[in-house]
Amino acid sequence: MSPKSGTPKKNLMLFSGRSHVELAEEVAKSLNVTITPQTLHSFANGELYVRYEESVRGSDAFVLQSFSPPINEWVMEQLIMVDALKRGSAKRITVIMPFYPYSRQDKKHKGREPISARLIADLFKTAGADRILTVDLHTAQIQGFFDGPVDHLHGQNVLADYINEHYGDNNITVVSPDSGRVRLAEKWAQQLGDRPIAFIHKTRDPDTPNQAVANRVVGNVENRLCVLIDDMIDTGGTITKATEALLEGGASDVVVASTHGILSDPAAERLANSRAREVIVTNSLPIPEEKRFSKLTVLSIAPLLARAIQEVFEDGSVTSLFDGSA
Repeated sequence: MSPKSGTPKKNLMLFSGRSHVELAEEVAKSLNVTITPQTLHSFANGELYVRYEESVRGSDAFVLQSFSPPINEWVMEQLIMVDALKRGSAKRITVIMPFYPYSRQDKKHKGREPISARLIADLFKTAGADRILTVDLHTAQIQGFFDGPVDHLHGQNVLADYINEHYGDNNITVVSPDSGRVRLAEKWAQQLGDRPIAFIHKTRDPDTPNQAVANRVVGNVENRLCVLIDDMIDTGGTITKATEALLEGGASDVVVASTHGILSDPAAERLANSRAREVIVTNSLPIPEEKRFSKLTVLSIAPLLARAIQEVFEDGSVTSLFDGSA
């Protein structure tokens, strides 16, 4: 790639962990670069090894890894990749994690709990990362955990463009699955053409993970197509219960839109059997064939990541990618 005029010649190098090579290849194609060849394997006892087949000295290095199961192995792999780049004298190392691991552990709910999202940031800083590039953090405060620049991109454009194209002629209400994401729903509503919003009032037991009780719908959804938004779908319990609550509240139909399709069991079965018309996610995480179902649509965030990488490499502006504007 050619840097902007007047700047010293730089060398962009893209590296990929093993968790989601398909996404890295899409990003490389969008950037018109190749993924740097490497030797990366696991020993019999589970320890990991990496060695780059080309010199990385003085490079602007971008290391992409998606954190699907086994998350801890992929975190360690990316840490080792960063360490190898640091010891190989890369000039700048940007860690690309489309889905930030441990993002739901961003604060203490009770005494003697960890703040694991902060620990992840500290680990990557210690390994030698200069910058983090991520998409749709569970909470924005995680940006402050890393001692360096954090490029917080939003997948909303990708999802909202699809909604506008396929459902824009409907009477849409944007629905947050809980009161904590009403601000996000307002941004969605604006991007979809100043649509009304609603939210589901729900309760959650902090001692029981991945379970929520959907209570009542706050807002008018009667005879409207509800676009139910969230940053991630894990086991699918919250989304399926919210879908039922909306339909019981008089909604004509429900379309689900979420950036991160974690889809832990039994999410695929729950969503396939739910009454949602369509479930739309991005490929921020790999979705194996056995977790795909007929009403699932997967959109690519590779162009978004590629554009952000190019702006970082050329010392340009990534602000438009932060706030969801084009």
